[in-house]
Amino acid sequence: MRKVRSYWWCLLLVLPCLVPADGRLSADDQRMIKRAEQVYGVRAAQRVSAWRLLAEEGRRSAWSERQRLQKVNTFFNQLQFVDDSRLWQKNDYWATPLEFLGAAGGDCEDFSIAKYFTLLELGIPDEKMRMVYVKALRYNQFHMVVAYYETPSSVPVILDNLIPDIRPATARNDLIPIYSFNGQHLWLMKARGQGEMAGNASRLGSWNELRNRMTTGKLALPKLRLE
Repeated sequence: MRKVRSYWWCLLLVLPCLVPADGRLSADDQRMIKRAEQVYGVRAAQRVSAWRLLAEEGRRSAWSERQRLQKVNTFFNQLQFVDDSRLWQKNDYWATPLEFLGAAGGDCEDFSIAKYFTLLELGIPDEKMRMVYVKALRYNQFHMVVAYYETPSSVPVILDNLIPDIRPATARNDLIPIYSFNGQHLWLMKARGQGEMAGNASRLGSWNELRNRMTTGKLALPKLRLE
């Protein structure tokens, strides 16, 4: 596993050098990379560049939805897990994907948020995804994952930073679902992988604050340097 992670980090450093001079990345992507460099440094800009290349490749390629899930899950699981109390010196901080890549790490919410928004960008419909708060029994703590439903009645598969592979919810006996949400709705979980709608996602203050920061482009600086 350590060798695999080392390979991916090397790839992250090399990919930005492969950007064609004629601009495979859009002007907006280039501005995002420049912004990351200004706020977080050169290595952060390299990570953001690799992320934007992944998104661009996904838009141009005929990847299946399962391939998109796998590539996005693998990409973000390279980053380091760090508690909000150490990284941001806050009890709970939901980082934007750009802040997550800029800081080079984050907690479970940050992994899930980055995966969710990247998959949306790659064309996975919002109604097929939920971010799910669970109880991680192995660690005896609350945790967040992304669930993908191939059909409304399907058992979802789980994208998680705790394990590298994507597994169906029925194979994750270590997780107890509590509630879930996506861009529009909030559900209370009644059974593994299913749930009863409980209202709009706008009831979640952290979710609203995150989306406001994504709209305004405001970036926070981590209190802990990971590199």
